[in-house]
Amino acid sequence: MAGAVGLGPLALLLLAASASPRYTPDWESLDARPLPPWFDEAKFGVFVHWGVYSVPAWGSEWFWYFWQGEKVPKYENFMRQNYPPGFSYADFGPQFEAKFYNPQKWAELFEAAGARYVVLTSKHHEGYTLWPSNTAWNWNSKDVGPHRDLVGELRPFLRKKHIHYGLYHSLLEWFHPLYVLDKKNNFTTQSFVQAKVLPEMVDLVNRYKPDLIWSDGEWEAPDTYWNSTEFLAWLYNDSPVKELIEVVSFGGNYLINVGPTRDGIIPPIFEERLRSVGSWLSINGEGIYASNPWRVQMEKNTTTAWYTTKKSAVYAFFTSWPQNRVVQLNSPIPTESTKVTMLGVPKLLKWSESSMGKGLIIALPEFSPNIANMKIWTLKLQDVH
Repeated sequence: MAGAVGLGPLALLLLAASASPRYTPDWESLDARPLPPWFDEAKFGVFVHWGVYSVPAWGSEWFWYFWQGEKVPKYENFMRQNYPPGFSYADFGPQFEAKFYNPQKWAELFEAAGARYVVLTSKHHEGYTLWPSNTAWNWNSKDVGPHRDLVGELRPFLRKKHIHYGLYHSLLEWFHPLYVLDKKNNFTTQSFVQAKVLPEMVDLVNRYKPDLIWSDGEWEAPDTYWNSTEFLAWLYNDSPVKELIEVVSFGGNYLINVGPTRDGIIPPIFEERLRSVGSWLSINGEGIYASNPWRVQMEKNTTTAWYTTKKSAVYAFFTSWPQNRVVQLNSPIPTESTKVTMLGVPKLLKWSESSMGKGLIIALPEFSPNIANMKIWTLKLQDVH
């Protein structure tokens, strides 16, 4: 379990498809797993936070905790002003109807955004599951609210688009009686883990065979409480997907979050942003997808540039268009066969070697409306050192 392994709340559990040796339930063995190539190459995904907290749609997905856990005044005031006395968090459940949820349209939008993977919240810290979990009786999307398997319905449409499917799964549940009991016992008992966490995680893996599991909520208890190593060893060795690796993500992969409404609509402002990213990636994605860090990641001179590399090319990204249409790059060392182009512009660009004996001085194309719309521009440098 990603968040349960003691490596931080941004740990990811990534599922791949190749054969692997058997791993033992200890961190030395489990941490030796390689990163699945698809994740390292994907670079861009969409995170979907969706649950009962989408009904009040105020604050964040931590609404319940801030309202009745910490009793934050502004949350209490919100409830007094908008809901009758005695209204409980469970009363939000039937209002989470998802009546306009169209997983096919979601998949089409994520494809248009250029996303290579999607992570859906199968369950957050509130405990409500977006699939018919047997361990969340009367607090899941089949029993209460939509009366649908929201997790299962999205899967085939993402698969059809060749988008990897990931599932977020919270370990802790703020107010679950068994978790509260284990916490009271200083986590010397594992009633919640045995009755709730492990059965749910195994069910998600067996039922949906996700490509990625993002799990957090581990911070109040040690990894031994969560049975982390035992679960991962099962997942690596004997589960239907078998190939799983956990890593801590510190960059190199961008996961943008959206929050659908309680009816299952992705708000227009989110859709516009996603399509805008996709439009940019359709031109500049060559320098993003499956790229690697170059020997220089960023340089600052007259123009700030960020670098990636793929195969024999180096890509330089810059965000400020110079008034004289000249970009100077000090890090690349040109050769006699160097070629420079701008992604989205078919013709070769003129360049010269800087007077300092290294670096490139590049003449940019005319500033047209199509070029202006990109806002971030990419120079492709071939045969440079």
